[in-house]
Amino acid sequence: MKIVKVLGNDRRHKVFVYALSTCAWCKKTKKFLEDHGIEFEYVDVDLCSKEDIEVIRSELERRGAPMSFPYIIIDDNVGILGFREDELKEALGV
Repeated sequence: MKIVKVLGNDRRHKVFVYALSTCAWCKKTKKFLEDHGIEFEYVDVDLCSKEDIEVIRSELERRGAPMSFPYIIIDDNVGILGFREDELKEALGV
């Protein structure tokens, strides 16, 4: 699974994004994080192998999340489905 790390000055939170490479909302989420200098990691699920997609599906099911994107995990406990700018700002303190 190809996990991409985007460096940023704000490392207060551990942020991970499950995304699709062709999804406009996923791109907006990544841009929001970059624009706010937040360090994060992401994986474009549609570019993963079938085996990796099953691992991702299991992880999302464990969290009670659907296979919908973007899905943002903050500090391993906050899950935000979709591009929700207000929720992101609150959870990240920006």
